[in-house]
Amino acid sequence: MTGRRRWSTEEILDTAVELLHASDAESFSVRKLAAALGTDSSSLYRHFRNKTELLRAVADRILLAAMDGYRPEGDWKQRVTALALRLREAFGEQPQLAAVWGRHGSGGAGSRLIVEELLQALRTSGLPDEEIPVRYHRIAVLLAALVTSEAGIGTITPKEYEQGMEQFRVAVLGADPARFPALAHFARDIRPLGADRRAAFEEILAAQLAHIEARVP
Repeated sequence: MTGRRRWSTEEILDTAVELLHASDAESFSVRKLAAALGTDSSSLYRHFRNKTELLRAVADRILLAAMDGYRPEGDWKQRVTALALRLREAFGEQPQLAAVWGRHGSGGAGSRLIVEELLQALRTSGLPDEEIPVRYHRIAVLLAALVTSEAGIGTITPKEYEQGMEQFRVAVLGADPARFPALAHFARDIRPLGADRRAAFEEILAAQLAHIEARVP
């Protein structure tokens, strides 16, 4: 009698990524993953204790991919910016997985590489050691918010995008000047959330880094 196939951790993660591409973290389940692999859930729990641990491992693969080939160059601000743009690009290519990272985080090798590089960059900034953990935390929170927010926009369909743009036009251009005078005044210059995302990303990050630089003795 032929025994049941044993799936490797990498094969399980590959299939999980495929499922998450077609759905999201909320509808994803270990049961669905097991069905896609042609096995039962109990066999997967030998690799991951629960769904959250599995999702964290999936998110960590994106972080590892973002760090592949990375070499620190420039001053500390250039290093942080380069790292941030790598994260943005990595999750931009797989936007369904950005929500997984934003919600569940990651504690694997990819996460450690990101944390190490951020801390190393901050240590070269001239900040006192006692301030570095706090400044790291602020950058990490900012990056998670920016990356997951932008990736969320990347998951909508063309039809949903057009519907959103129509609602935006109605809400902004059709605002009653008597009730919303400032909105009516700036209506034609206000951009939807999906516009100029990279420029906004870089500008917001640069403002945070400038704030940190101002604290350097």
